[in-house]
Amino acid sequence: MVAQKINASDAMLKVMADWGIDHIFGLPGGSFDSTMNALHNQKAIMRYIQVRHEEVGALAAAGEAKATGKIAATFGSAGPGAVHLLNGLYDAKYDNVPVLALVGQVATGVMNTDYFQEMNENPMFADVAVYNRTVMTAEQMPLVVDQAIQQAYKHRGVAVVTIPTNLGWEPIEDNFEATANLFQMGNYPEPRSADIDRTLQLIKDAKQPIIYFGQGARAAGEELVALSDRLSIPMMSSALSKGIVADDHPAYMGPAGRVARKPGVDLAEAADLILFVGSNYEFGQYFFKPDAKFIQIDIDPTKLGHRHHVDVGILADAKTALKALLAASEPVAKKSAFYKAALANKENWNEWKASFEENDQTPLRVEPVFKQINEMATDDAIFNLDVGNVSIDGVRFLKMHPGQRMTLSAWYATMGCAVPAAIGTQAAYPDRQIWSISGDGGFTMVMQDIITQVKYQMPIINVVLSNDSFGFIEAEQDDKGQPHSGVAIQGADYGAAATAMGAKGFTVRTLAELKAAFAAAKGTKEPVVIDVKIANERPLPVEQLVIDDQTQDPAEVAAFVEKYHAQGLKPFRTFLES
Repeated sequence: MVAQKINASDAMLKVMADWGIDHIFGLPGGSFDSTMNALHNQKAIMRYIQVRHEEVGALAAAGEAKATGKIAATFGSAGPGAVHLLNGLYDAKYDNVPVLALVGQVATGVMNTDYFQEMNENPMFADVAVYNRTVMTAEQMPLVVDQAIQQAYKHRGVAVVTIPTNLGWEPIEDNFEATANLFQMGNYPEPRSADIDRTLQLIKDAKQPIIYFGQGARAAGEELVALSDRLSIPMMSSALSKGIVADDHPAYMGPAGRVARKPGVDLAEAADLILFVGSNYEFGQYFFKPDAKFIQIDIDPTKLGHRHHVDVGILADAKTALKALLAASEPVAKKSAFYKAALANKENWNEWKASFEENDQTPLRVEPVFKQINEMATDDAIFNLDVGNVSIDGVRFLKMHPGQRMTLSAWYATMGCAVPAAIGTQAAYPDRQIWSISGDGGFTMVMQDIITQVKYQMPIINVVLSNDSFGFIEAEQDDKGQPHSGVAIQGADYGAAATAMGAKGFTVRTLAELKAAFAAAKGTKEPVVIDVKIANERPLPVEQLVIDDQTQDPAEVAAFVEKYHAQGLKPFRTFLES
């Protein structure tokens, strides 16, 4: 019996579908016509989502992968389309998520002749990709894509497949079997009992122990809470791990660093022992004591001791290791003074934040905006944050709990990531509530793709915090004592612009207008853009607090407190002493 024939690009899309990819983001070009034809043929299994810029498509795929943990796909045509992909692919690389990028190339017959839009694309992707190949024959196209997806999952990174356009048109036998049903990951070792015993002894000997967890603990939220309560240990996390433990859990202090909260910074600086679970936190050297005992749980042996001296390294999955610690430990009969001080410190922080939630100054503070977001957010909401001050505000003021998710460009920190990530997460989760929260700097980089949300009827709620400044960079210039240079932004009415693109747009300047806009946006089935004009005020720099007049210069304390409205905040020292 003669095998049925199929075009090579169609066979490739069938492989992608076998791996669970059911949509792809991109912008068509002549060098990608054979795959565009396949997308038309295979629209029953592969949905094409047209973006207005290839960078948005790549950032959408990266955002989707961050929210789902599964591979997402994007494409660009030869030359400029391929180059435009790079920024989004680097975002995926730096945040360790699997993304497949298909890249167009001119036909094989004119390659290496300086043909129109021809470029040698493989070197360009050599650094960003864990797999980077050009298809050489039509028959190998499904095989190469199958291998690319394997490698993207194995290395949690970007796989790039470059496709000469003529090869996609060639018929091949329709008999390739993808390896998706055979691929397995997650077979991690059990923790060694000696390491568990040593860990519990170090915790028992510590005066001020903390648990610090990262994304590697995403499946272990219940165990983190149970161990915290059992051993009287407060918790903190990386910014990306927000939501694993509910923000309102009394013993969860949030992250340390600039994108952080005061309780998290205080906790990190005071700890004499850190139980480090599933994280590769890069700034620990600045916040943890150099002589603090350090216990690290990770599935990757190369991460043990990578950032910090380690007293005990536990090579195991976070959930498995925490269960072993729970099984081998005895409950602490009495909560420690350090634990109680941490909880009191957090309560003081929450009271301070809440004091601004109904503030009606103009331009507005950000706390009233986040109050509206929190009240409107559903239990399954996904928040996509842009970088800069909006990351600080989102980490501080979003009241998240397990079931909700948050994405941001954590390590690469590229502006303009939120709107694309919202498109990606909405494509993956069409029935969930999706938010993008941007500053005006990031939003104006990608705002053209509000049209994409309109075209595909994506009911994304886009919030723009407009302060006419690159505020994060302005603060860095202030810290260096330099004059403001290049940070002022020409303002615009982004609500009106969104309306012109077909979305439901609002421009907000007062507290009453803010509440009215959110009330009107609630339950809408179309994209919404709420442009909120906020004060150009620096978020409280929790990493460099000057609020303790007993240990710091009283005049400097008074100036700091006045500038940042920090009158209600108390130094952590006062809670420890009481």
